[in-house]
Amino acid sequence: MAKQLRKGMISTLLIFFLTILFSIPLGLLVCLIRMSHWKLLQYIAKIYISIMRGTPLMLQLLVVFFAPYYAFHIHTPYSYRFLAVIIGFSLNYAAYFAEIYRAGFQGIPIGQREAATVMGYNHLQTFGYILFPQMVKRVLPPVTNEIITLVKDTSLAFALAYTEMFTLAKQIAASQTSLLPLFIAGVFYYVFNFVVAYVMETLENKLNYYH
Repeated sequence: MAKQLRKGMISTLLIFFLTILFSIPLGLLVCLIRMSHWKLLQYIAKIYISIMRGTPLMLQLLVVFFAPYYAFHIHTPYSYRFLAVIIGFSLNYAAYFAEIYRAGFQGIPIGQREAATVMGYNHLQTFGYILFPQMVKRVLPPVTNEIITLVKDTSLAFALAYTEMFTLAKQIAASQTSLLPLFIAGVFYYVFNFVVAYVMETLENKLNYYH
């Protein structure tokens, strides 16, 4: 049982870290497109965010998994299940991060941009030195909430028959008629979330320049 649960833990950690790795920068890109001056790009970003936030993550995973076959008649290998999980999670969470970033940018007083212009900063310098650092500081609490939600959402990988921690725990519990594997899974998710919350709180305190 221990070996199987260890395998499930590794699978869950892979889903979590790879989703964070791809969704955070993708969310920033979507945010910038959403805030661009080009109406067509704004419209595309709005539709993307609306679809990702307005439909269930499980449905999105199924679409990503079956799209190659139904759209292009491509037969995917079994290993594609893991790739589909990462793509689905990354696309979904990027939409949420994009809106969080947008709120962070829009919360910065317009005077900050005007001051940067007076100081001779160009758009890239204003973004990198003035806007982006302040946005990061502002959005850490809501980003933390999304990351904690992601820890629990990793269990949705079962929709593609990908055996992460919770799925393995259920299988073992059913075969052994014991609740112990589920209890272990619960402890794992709690400890994982506790560590994530601690790390994010530490980061937030370090960025709290004025306290």
